[in-house]
Amino acid sequence: MRARALVEEAVARGMVPGAALGVVHADGRREILHLGWAQRVPEPVALEEGFYFDLASLTKPLFTLREVLRAVEEGLLDLDDLLSQHLPEMLWLKDHPLKGVSVRALLAHAAGLPAWEALYTWGAGEGLKARVLQHPWPLGEPGYSDIGYILLGLLLERLRGKPLAAFPLPEGLSFSPPPERSVATELCPWRKRVLRGEVHDENAFALGGTGGHAGLFGTLGGVLDQLAAILQGTWLSRAALEEMQRPHGERLLGWERKRPGWQGGSLASERAFGHTGFTGVGVWIDPERGYAWALLTNAIHPTRHRPSLAPLRRAVGNALAAEVRG
Repeated sequence: MRARALVEEAVARGMVPGAALGVVHADGRREILHLGWAQRVPEPVALEEGFYFDLASLTKPLFTLREVLRAVEEGLLDLDDLLSQHLPEMLWLKDHPLKGVSVRALLAHAAGLPAWEALYTWGAGEGLKARVLQHPWPLGEPGYSDIGYILLGLLLERLRGKPLAAFPLPEGLSFSPPPERSVATELCPWRKRVLRGEVHDENAFALGGTGGHAGLFGTLGGVLDQLAAILQGTWLSRAALEEMQRPHGERLLGWERKRPGWQGGSLASERAFGHTGFTGVGVWIDPERGYAWALLTNAIHPTRHRPSLAPLRRAVGNALAAEVRG
């Protein structure tokens, strides 16, 4: 198929060291492909089926969103609860900007929080978490925000009384994959080593290895299992899945909607949605046509300074939309 040829060409040209492409249909049919290298330096390791990719910001929809909605299903909170209702550290700080911010706004990237901050330079562990909660975050125009999902991760830890790394995960997803079965990311300039089986995101590392914004690893099979469950309506309750797909501007809860210029391809149906991750990963779901796909790469190995994957993703998405029969 044309999508396969596009990925093969990208690996052959060195755009990415390795790639795993998978398509899953609502009836369970799958096509998968693994190509290239899991690691190039310090020594080459071929990419094999069952290797774990650092899913980076795919943590947001595949873990954090699901866990928040699961908590809503269980009656532990409501989407329109204020964050400060569950994290009272904010209440005693006079005029804290986040006092009026809801869980829903954080999930939809609508709170106006900054996109990113070098939190790993502030400290680590529990002290860093406390500082994140009490920092007077400035609020501006709505926009994509790692900070919002870091706060959601802290909310989940408070609700469940345990760190995110202790949350149960389905087969094929992990917070601590075996390094020898993991795909390498960057030669980290401040950790002074090639990262393999260790979260790439600096803030997630400082928070203890995972956060609400990043830290999840997954095999292609494990990711496709999640996409299939969404297509088949078994990922969450019907009510939660319907709420997840209600539009909030350019986004759904946790996901990006199809819009001009998005990376899922212009031939996707109007109800399609997806998400990408900094390490070179992405997933897209087309419920109207009954299929979903994942393109997982280690594009930042051994350095993050590389060409954009957007043209490849759009080309693959358009090829699949033209080829796939739901």
